[in-house]
Amino acid sequence: MSKLFYKHKSLIGLDISQTGVKVMAIDPKRWLVLGYGSLDLDPVKVQASLDDVKNTYLRDNIKTLLEKNIVGKLESDHVIIGLPTGKTFSRTFSLPASQERHIASAVEIEVDQYIPIPIGSLYLDFDIIERSKESLTVIMSAVPRPLVDTCIDAVRQAGLTPLLAEPSINAIGRVLEATEEGHLSTLIVDIGAASTDVAVLDGGVIRVTGSVGVGGNTFTLDIAKKLGVALENAHQYKVLNGLAPGPRQAKITTALTPSLTRIAGEVRKVIRYYNERLATDRKIEQLLVVGGGANVPGIGEFFTNELVMPARVAIPWQKLDFGELNEPNKQFRPRYIAVAGLASTAPEEVWK
Repeated sequence: MSKLFYKHKSLIGLDISQTGVKVMAIDPKRWLVLGYGSLDLDPVKVQASLDDVKNTYLRDNIKTLLEKNIVGKLESDHVIIGLPTGKTFSRTFSLPASQERHIASAVEIEVDQYIPIPIGSLYLDFDIIERSKESLTVIMSAVPRPLVDTCIDAVRQAGLTPLLAEPSINAIGRVLEATEEGHLSTLIVDIGAASTDVAVLDGGVIRVTGSVGVGGNTFTLDIAKKLGVALENAHQYKVLNGLAPGPRQAKITTALTPSLTRIAGEVRKVIRYYNERLATDRKIEQLLVVGGGANVPGIGEFFTNELVMPARVAIPWQKLDFGELNEPNKQFRPRYIAVAGLASTAPEEVWK
């Protein structure tokens, strides 16, 4: 089948995380959503499926999503896959322009220093993203081979055609660049259900990433334990009261502060790497909180005060038009930001 034939088909996004799968189709010219859906998964069973290529849990649930959980219509089977960011590695570094012919060796040194996985077990890619007479800025991405192979195999067995796989945070950066002044040097804090990913978006490129095992579910457990309430009630306190002023503010703030401080600690690590390792005078200008765990009133103000920089929850949904489709509930809308970015991938990014 020729490459030209593939080019004539539209693209859909499929985001795979530890806690669920999401799919979306968009008309990128109008940012019109043609179809979407999501399915929550058991994190333990997802991990078992990622560890064992014979385990069909992921494949079976992608099929279920496509057959039973779609709002609207998916007009293609050509998929851009979003991989769990916390299982991937992205680093940007500088080296003298005179060392350009030694880039491959420099990348191997970066892998040995910063990635706790043997280089032979990784899919590795790198590119020069900035160039001057004195120096080169190189971005390196690495993903464990079993993760990529298992996800691609599950997608194919579900009847789809995978064309490209990338960390979900890259897709989030694509949406924020188009909707939230993403041309500024931006810290992204993506709070998922089970973990939080941190990244620097600069010049349209994710420069560095980090991850910490704290997420929206952690917040719910923290509140339940501190207030002595059931998880369902704790979730309601989280999304309705959060850190905002009110009769429960003190107790909820006390409950959430340790977990939020852990996230802030990972943010500081990413900032330190960005400032120390990159030959640039650019400063990070904003922090954007995204993801399903971002629905905590007052969370933007917490990071503004904790990190002493402008921080807010991103609201990119004014860019997406759901047309005549029923929109996702406001509470669940943030979980679709990564898959929206995947679905809006320009064809030239696939075929370049």
